[in-house]
Amino acid sequence: MLTTTISDFRKDIKKYLDSVTKNFETLIINRGKDSGVVIISLDEYNSLYATQHEMSSKTNEARLDSAISKLKSGFSFQKDIIEL
Repeated sequence: MLTTTISDFRKDIKKYLDSVTKNFETLIINRGKDSGVVIISLDEYNSLYATQHEMSSKTNEARLDSAISKLKSGFSFQKDIIEL
């Protein structure tokens, strides 16, 4: 994770953006007290968006509810994995 000021970002914008896209860095630009901007690559954004979409889907909700019910009833996931 990289951190810089807005002034330094302006001076070396190409260097910072290259680092974000080529090295999958996250860049935080401080803009004063409790203020800032985060820059991530498009690939990273798409990955985060896909994960968020998957985690918020009704299918995933049903799978989580099922897993919670199994755990509450004493089902052991570790035991079933070992038996596979």
